[in-house]
Amino acid sequence: MNTIRLGGVPEHFNLPIHLAIERGDFAERGIDLEWTTFKGGTGQMTKALREKEVDACILLTEGIITDILRGNDSKLISIYVTTPLCWGIHTGIDNPLTSYSEIFSKRYAISRFGSGSHLMAIVDANSKGQKIPKEQFKIIKNLEGALESLAKQETDVFYWEKFTTKPYVDAGQLKRLGEYLTPWPCFVIAATDDVLEREPDNIIRMLRVIHDSCDRFMSSADAIELVSSRYHQKLEDVERWFHSTEWAIHGWISNKMLDSVIYNLKVAGIIDKTAETPDLVWKR
Repeated sequence: MNTIRLGGVPEHFNLPIHLAIERGDFAERGIDLEWTTFKGGTGQMTKALREKEVDACILLTEGIITDILRGNDSKLISIYVTTPLCWGIHTGIDNPLTSYSEIFSKRYAISRFGSGSHLMAIVDANSKGQKIPKEQFKIIKNLEGALESLAKQETDVFYWEKFTTKPYVDAGQLKRLGEYLTPWPCFVIAATDDVLEREPDNIIRMLRVIHDSCDRFMSSADAIELVSSRYHQKLEDVERWFHSTEWAIHGWISNKMLDSVIYNLKVAGIIDKTAETPDLVWKR
């Protein structure tokens, strides 16, 4: 059996993959899927791809595109979640900050430079005619680090997926100041050039299992209850999330989506406006 090492964040978006592992769907297609959880998010995963610690990852679209443009020898192989990500914009419960309009001069907690929490803060600010200089960002590694940093008021603002942080908002650990929707599909699957050259057929088999499991999950009568129990979230919150989220069942990546992401990254100063765009998508 062929081993494929796949990574992703410990969030409810990836439940269709965990269910496929538990059912033995990958094994039936001759794939020994080795899952790695990355609590540090996109920045940690792009590093793992660069260092070939994994073969493929499920990452935020803007994060992996940025890293490929910066020299990561990987390719996008599929859309994973076709709908935008709803970022919650948070501060600590005791922080005097109360207005979304006041955040752009504050201190930002980010998991890593190049992570989603970093990139989306810049893209959001830019869409409102604001700039955030580098010195306003503080690396906190992961969600747990952000909770600690915000509680101590070492930082003031933190972008993270809205429904993942909602239990902390409900528990009185965080205040949500606002929300921001990514202007593109939120998650893609990327794989290293190395594994795409060595095992293209196995990568295709892996994608077929993932797409089939996503299709099955979206039509499952107990999907909402399952997410609620596994991820310790309120049933009504999961219901709203589930009905605003759609997973890819084919994975086609449009040039328009790529152009939109690159445009926003260049306008925000995240990548050089004159930079050449390499091949981003795997040509099967």
